[in-house]
This record gives sequence, structure tokens and C-alpha cells, in this order.
Amino acid sequence: MKSSRRAKRMARSHGRHKKDASLNLTSLMDIFTIMVFFLMMNQSDVEVMSNDSIKLPSSVAESQPKNTIKLMVSADDIVVQGRAVASVKDILAMKPDQELIPELQKELLYLSSKTQATAQEQELGRLITIMGDQGIPYKVLKRIMATCQKAKYTQISLAVQKTESKEA
Repeated sequence: MKSSRRAKRMARSHGRHKKDASLNLTSLMDIFTIMVFFLMMNQSDVEVMSNDSIKLPSSVAESQPKNTIKLMVSADDIVVQGRAVASVKDILAMKPDQELIPELQKELLYLSSKTQATAQEQELGRLITIMGDQGIPYKVLKRIMATCQKAKYTQISLAVQKTESKEA
């Protein structure tokens, strides 16, 4: 089939202006570098609340833990934000009329002095999460909670291991 003069002219023009497609890698490298730095700076500060020495009680609770001060109670120690403050033996050896744990109170007051309390925290109290081994004595837990309340940490959450709910 014969081509028209216009078709021939267009074919010649396309042939002269035809360029090989290329990819500008410099721009792509800049974009990926920026993305890497962005993701590194904005990574989530989610902390896994787990410790091998603590066996949490089981529950069917639906709410997720908030990012609060973490107080871990194992069979041996009380640890606040990764720092051991007291031993369970010393707490059990305390006098029956003594409700507060001085070392724990001192640490909680120090932590509360590091940050300014919001209006809601001033009204309702600060947040704290207690991760207690399921075998700790009630007397120890009661003293820990009383000390937290005295240090203005009145919104106390107890961490539990989530189990599947058994619906009928």
C-alpha cells in the first residue's frame, strides 16, 4: 500500500527526533535517600512490653496499652523504666503499718519532675502501667499501688496477656 506524502513526512520527522528512552537515576537516588532518612526519623516509638522473668496474668481485655511509665514487678525486683529501684524481699520485710515504698516513691517523683503535667494529668493524675508477675503477693502489689497514688500516679493500668475470648 502506498503512503501519502503527509505520512512519509511524519515518518521522516519521527525518525529524526527519535531518542532512546533513558532513566535519570540521580533523581531516583535522591528520592530514595530522602525516603530512608524520613522513615528513620519518623520510626514508631513502640516499645514491646515483655520480659522473660515476668509471667503476666491472662485476660480477654480489648484495649491496647498506652505509652506510659512502665513499672515491672518480677519475683525479685521492682523496675521502673528499666531501672531497678527496690527488691521484693525488702518490701515483704517492711513493717505491716508501713504502706509506702520510699525508693519507689523517690523514683516516681523524680520522673514526674522531668515532665510538665498536662491539665488532664493535674486533674485526673498521671498514667502508669504495672507489669506484675502473676505470682507476686497481694501485699506487694497493694504497697506499690499506694506508693503510686501518693506520687500522683493515680491512673494505674495493670498489664495482662491477651487470650481469646470464649463466646457461647
